[in-house]
This record gives sequence, structure tokens and C-alpha cells, in this order.
Amino acid sequence: MCVGPEKLRRADGRPAEWAVASGPVDYPVALASMKERAAAIARGEAEELVWLVEHPPLYTAGTSAEVRDLLQPNRFPVYEAGRGGEYTYHGPGQRVVYLMLDLRERGRDVRCLVQGLEGWIGDTLHAFNVVGETREGRIGVWVKQPGRPGGESKIAAIGVRVSKWVTTHGIALNVAPDLGHFDGIVPCGIADRGVTSLEDLGQIVSMPEVDMALRAAFERRFGPVVAAGGAESLVSAA
Repeated sequence: MCVGPEKLRRADGRPAEWAVASGPVDYPVALASMKERAAAIARGEAEELVWLVEHPPLYTAGTSAEVRDLLQPNRFPVYEAGRGGEYTYHGPGQRVVYLMLDLRERGRDVRCLVQGLEGWIGDTLHAFNVVGETREGRIGVWVKQPGRPGGESKIAAIGVRVSKWVTTHGIALNVAPDLGHFDGIVPCGIADRGVTSLEDLGQIVSMPEVDMALRAAFERRFGPVVAAGGAESLVSAA
């Protein structure tokens, strides 16, 4: 059972590295970079990394994706993600955070990790006076929106992969994306609910402001971070 955020903190107190991409990152580049970094972490040759990016418009298919949920297959590029879950959209105005964390040092509990990620997103939204909620049987974070299908909408998606107890992939928080781009898929396989964003909720905030809130909330739950040295090298070798 996941009791309190301390279970997700490293016992040795070592900080994870924190990097923010300076421009759009192509999805195949992100996948290759994550895989390489996670393998180095598993070998004990690299520090943990939290990597914040934006992508050009695209759809990703998780291991549970159903072809029927890809409604407009020719609208944007579609990539096999290699993570759990179904179809998701990534694009400008959405903060994607890739997490390369060593669960050998953080409790070896994937369920606890997912709960921690949901709580992290909720804490971040709270900084902008938005109440994020979780739902039994539906991974991600939701907000109440009367008048929308089901009276609620999804504001953040979560999808992680764990190999050798090191994580890849992570979260996607809708800050100000074009919500019409989600029409090309059934997001996460949920047809009777919609998606929303901070902008859609009337919260007009910049991506740097969101990043600051993400970092503060991450440190409260997962422990300290330090700026990654040479963040651009994350993509230069891929």
C-alpha cells in the first residue's frame, strides 16, 4: 500500500536531474533518448532524469490501443509508444514530462508510482486554483466541467513503462493545446468524456509558470532535483 509521499523519495536523498527542452522534440528522438538514458540509469552510469518537452502534433499508440479508436489516421503522424495505455495526443501547448526514475531506490511499487504521479499533477493544478481529481479504474487526472459529457473532462494523461525497475514515459498536462486535435482519436479509449486544459478552464498561464509549479510539486513528493548539465545533449545523440 502506498502510504504518504515519502515512499517515493530516495532513501539516500540524491537529487534527480531536471531538464527543459528549448524547442520542439520529435517523438522518435524522445523515445531513443529515453531508452538510452534509462539503460544507463539501470547500469548505474547516469542519474535519474525528469525531462520536460513539447512535441509537434502527433498521436501515440500504447500497448492496449484499439485500431477503431484512431478516428483520423491520416491527420497527424502516429507512433507506437511502447508504454501502457491506449491512444493519446501530443502537441504544442501540452507539457509532456518524461520520467527516468530508478524504482529500486524508490520503493519498487508501480501502483504507488502512478498514485504519486496523479498526486503530483493535482498539486500542480492546485497552484492555478484548479481542482484535479482521480477516478477509480481510470488513470489520469480529471476536472469537473458541468455541461460537458459526463460532467467532467480529462486534463492530464499518465502512461509509464518500467524496465529493470527504471521508468520511461510519464505524464502529459494540457496547458493550452488545440483541443480540436484530440478529435482524431478516442483519447485513452474513453468515448463518453472529453478533454480540457488550463486555458479551457480560464487559467491563462505560460509554460514556464507551469514548469515552476511542476518542479515545486515534484520536489515535495519525490525529493530534490538539480538542473541537468548540457540538457541539449539529450537529443543531440539520437
